[in-house]
Amino acid sequence: MGSGDEEREGSGGRRRRAPRPLDPEALRELALAYVARFATSRAKLLTYCRRKLRERGWSGETEPDLDRLVDRIRELGFIDDRAFAGMKTASLLRRGYGRGRVRATLAASGIGEEDGAEALERAETEALAAALRFAERKRIGPYATAPMHDPAAREKAIGAMIRAGHSFDLARRVVAATPSQLNEILTEIDESR
Repeated sequence: MGSGDEEREGSGGRRRRAPRPLDPEALRELALAYVARFATSRAKLLTYCRRKLRERGWSGETEPDLDRLVDRIRELGFIDDRAFAGMKTASLLRRGYGRGRVRATLAASGIGEEDGAEALERAETEALAAALRFAERKRIGPYATAPMHDPAAREKAIGAMIRAGHSFDLARRVVAATPSQLNEILTEIDESR
């Protein structure tokens, strides 16, 4: 693959050395450094390792066994897809995103159905509370600065909630809610917990 002594042109026209190709030890160190810095899933760590191999090349005698490397890191407890799903879901719900957005985010992170089931259940349970957080952030529904009498404004608000992962029925309910109905909705949330 090359000795790694080739030079590349960097920014400003300066020449810099190309990084050395990875060997088994260097690849393991990169993977461990990545999981030390970022909460990640098994699939995201595999993607990172594949990218590093494309960028730097490989100098090992045999092809790298990325699945074995990532499984070993998982066995050591550095990655846990179920915990990652729970953490990611909690973050999305705090920001007001709904079950649809949670599902899409977990799928993009490579979280399987089994590891993501508990997180999706939580997203379903906390759907109304998350929808209200989103409405508050966007100042729609009971948090609107002025009543939403304009059908186009209501449709736009419902569309924003749907893109945030909320169901149509829930989005319509929250957008139609008035400030005087907010206490009823909050009571409903408290009773469901």
